[in-house]
Amino acid sequence: MSAVTVNSAGVSAADPRIPLRNHLRHTGALIRRNLLWIRQDPESMFDAILFPVIFTLLFVYVFGGSIGQSLGGGQEAYVQYVVPGLLAMMGMNMAQGVGTGFNTDFHTGVMDRFRSLPIGRASVLIAKISVEMMRMLVASAVLMVVGVLVGFHIHHWLGMFAAIGLSAVFGSALMWVFLTLGVTMKSAQSVQAMGFLVLMPLQFGSSIFAPTQSMPGWLQNFTDYNPLSALADAARGLMVGGPVAHGTLLTLAWSVGLTAVMAPISIYKFRTKT
Repeated sequence: MSAVTVNSAGVSAADPRIPLRNHLRHTGALIRRNLLWIRQDPESMFDAILFPVIFTLLFVYVFGGSIGQSLGGGQEAYVQYVVPGLLAMMGMNMAQGVGTGFNTDFHTGVMDRFRSLPIGRASVLIAKISVEMMRMLVASAVLMVVGVLVGFHIHHWLGMFAAIGLSAVFGSALMWVFLTLGVTMKSAQSVQAMGFLVLMPLQFGSSIFAPTQSMPGWLQNFTDYNPLSALADAARGLMVGGPVAHGTLLTLAWSVGLTAVMAPISIYKFRTKT
């Protein structure tokens, strides 16, 4: 942490006018600190590694036969459908974890230490998001490996990388939402409960796990604007083939909107939290 404690610009801890170069240096030092913490506590990677394995096997072998028949191809057809959909869930689940971890850091005094240092307040949040993005990329890689093992065929390799990138963009936007919850909620359990209440309808009221044509009309209207549906549909189009533009543009619009609204709120709440 010595790289963080040095203030080469000579500004005080209360002075928010820190040069961009110093912001980048502080962010890099905090990213290194968070990565070292993961190295000391490898169990913190269990969710990123086990979540894609468990969900892929669960949905393919429990629901693959029945839902796959409605797709006209049985379990093999369902694998092609659900794996890109699960990619849309990677950012969502990693985002929820960043909120609970951030809240825990406040209760253990880590954030009080950071706020007492002459570092950019945004650097703490951006470093947290950067490390979670790395964990998300690990989870996405595990998902692709498991998907191939259960029969997923990647038709467009460049499309696969584009789909992972799109998922990362949306996941980073969601992280600002959960960072705000992590600052404002009283406990990590409250953050987790709130995330469950918000994300569960988005997750199952979408095209991630099943086509939406058989859903009631009012629910289909909801799924049409659900960002998780847009991301899942875009990922399918990029990796397997099909329409791409609508889902991609809608996902990017949600990502930009969430970031533009929630990032300033997160930074403000972090600065003013007592």
